[in-house]
Amino acid sequence: MNFYLYVIGSEKKPKKTYVGWTNNVDERLKKHNKGKGAKFTRGRVWKILYTEKFSTKTAAMKREYEIKKNFKFRNELRSKI
Repeated sequence: MNFYLYVIGSEKKPKKTYVGWTNNVDERLKKHNKGKGAKFTRGRVWKILYTEKFSTKTAAMKREYEIKKNFKFRNELRSKI
């Protein structure tokens, strides 16, 4: 089974990004857009900005932690929305 790190973004002002991991990016995005995801993501329309594929859950979670702390990278993604 593969696991994915994903970054989603919202065009609604102020522009926001959210970082997470999952084993099915499309289904997870649908949940975020239906208000069933993390509380932070409710009330916005999200789109995928970035994904990475991993063979283990641990690797995906470690990368999620790194990306959450990398505000320069997230700001670059945010500027492309």
